[in-house]
Amino acid sequence: MAKKDPTDLSVEEKLKTLFQLQTALSAIDEKKALRGELPLEVEDLDAEIEGLTTRIDRIKAEIGEFDRAISQKKGEIIEAQNSVERYKNQINEVKNNREYDTLSKEIEFQELEIELCNKKINEAQKRIAERSEDLSGAETLLQEKQADLEQKRSELDEIMEETRAEEEKLKEKSKELEAKIEPRLLTAFKRIRKNARNGLGIVYVQRDACGGCFNKIPPQRQLDIKMHKKVIVCEYCGRILIDPELAGVKVEKAVVATDEKKTRKRTATVRKTSSSKKTTDANDME
Repeated sequence: MAKKDPTDLSVEEKLKTLFQLQTALSAIDEKKALRGELPLEVEDLDAEIEGLTTRIDRIKAEIGEFDRAISQKKGEIIEAQNSVERYKNQINEVKNNREYDTLSKEIEFQELEIELCNKKINEAQKRIAERSEDLSGAETLLQEKQADLEQKRSELDEIMEETRAEEEKLKEKSKELEAKIEPRLLTAFKRIRKNARNGLGIVYVQRDACGGCFNKIPPQRQLDIKMHKKVIVCEYCGRILIDPELAGVKVEKAVVATDEKKTRKRTATVRKTSSSKKTTDANDME
């Protein structure tokens, strides 16, 4: 059997299908609400852990650079010490003052290089100590965040496991219902639903008012809603309006009973007034 074209559906069928879709989507929203803030907390923890991991990698890279700098300076110190030993050996064999002064200056220069290298090494070691402390703090914090994440994920998985089967059925039902609705109307409904605070895109009339914003609906507009001739939206909140009976909702009769009681009371009062008037007229005639 060929599927019915969504554009061929009557307005009544469109509204009924749309309300069924709203019911399914609201049920999905309720399932998601059970998770509370857990999904956002898990997402935030993931982001924090990623940031901490990047920070730890950066600190380790800095410490590695300082270690390489220290090794380089130690190598330079060894070279300078060898030069000093060589120049000291040569100074004993000089033949004039000029050669002696030159070698003395070279020895002094190499000793200054050794002193400068030792200073650089001390600074690098100090920075390594500082960054190692930062690394230790970051790694401790990372372990705490990972433990929190594991706990939050466990809680979230437990909740999702309880609702997964039912939620999947609701999602499948929603897809089937969406296929029955013409794209233009479906797009409008989704836009309304997205902008609505409670996620309701279609509501039924309750006590002569919109079921979404609770503003009063004029009698003529209520009659148009009951006729199911066209899709009507609330002039205040923009939600699509549907007749309660079409939505499968039973309307309370209390209001009608009260109106009937008022009518009977009004009729009794009129009858009583009329009887009193007739008695007065008869007395006047006597």
